[in-house]
Amino acid sequence: MIAYKSVNQQNTSLEEREAYFRGLCRPEGSVLLQTCNRVELYYGDGDVPNDVARHLFRVTSGLESALIGEKAVQGQVKECYQQAMSLYRLSAEMNKLFACALQVGKRVRTETEISRGAVSHSLAAIEIMQQEHIDLSKSRITIIGVNKLTSDILKFLKNKGARLVFLANRSQIKAHALADPLGIEVYQLHDKQRFLADTDILISATSAPHALIQADDLPVNKSLLAIDLAFPRDIAQGVGRLPNVTLYNIRDVEQRVRKNISVRQSEIAHAEAIIEEEITELQDILRRRKLRTKEEGRWKKDEGQKMKDVI
Repeated sequence: MIAYKSVNQQNTSLEEREAYFRGLCRPEGSVLLQTCNRVELYYGDGDVPNDVARHLFRVTSGLESALIGEKAVQGQVKECYQQAMSLYRLSAEMNKLFACALQVGKRVRTETEISRGAVSHSLAAIEIMQQEHIDLSKSRITIIGVNKLTSDILKFLKNKGARLVFLANRSQIKAHALADPLGIEVYQLHDKQRFLADTDILISATSAPHALIQADDLPVNKSLLAIDLAFPRDIAQGVGRLPNVTLYNIRDVEQRVRKNISVRQSEIAHAEAIIEEEITELQDILRRRKLRTKEEGRWKKDEGQKMKDVI
């Protein structure tokens, strides 16, 4: 039977999720989903209980996200599923579960308005900068990390009139692939003290397992707005205690934006109805597959008996 374990923003603190992630043991044939707000492990084979399918479908649809309806989780589920397939031979039931989850997420966003509006971390970061009354056209902005999130932020910044934008990353090849088409200068991550000395706004969103930016990486009395969108956190808590530094982490970003987000209850109900339809369809598919497997097994047994009778 397929099961799952989950720690998320609803049942644990940021610190507890970080500790859980570091101590997690991943069995063969499992799928590990790691996002800003959750760490989930799907494992086992055989039957798919409705509650497991319902939970994954809700996650993929954005109904379990801190920012309801956010789109990034759909890609994150797809990425973790593809990674699992490259590592292991997944069971037929696990493959069908995740294939259906991706289909459900797409259907929910197509048939409802659940994803309408600014409910992504990238737009949240832009909103924070605007709420801090910062002139983006005159600020020196450094982004750390190369991924879909930072790509979106860079494009949003360009659209908002930001001119002094820079990208830092451990891999220079990946950094140039993202930055060069946008005309953005690239830094090596190990030069952090040099580029931080001139940075007015720092946004970090990497998959590093530990903090990349420490308090002693910044000059004394350096004014800085720092937005840490990574999980685990990229920017050490001590940075936020420095004078003239304002630090936001994932929790702060979501608390700030959540106040301005209103999700229509009718759209949530519509999304939930789609999920229930898809659970029924999934169980029908798995039931037919199981019956077909039994029939094939019975046929092989009968054919084997006929061969014995002939001999």
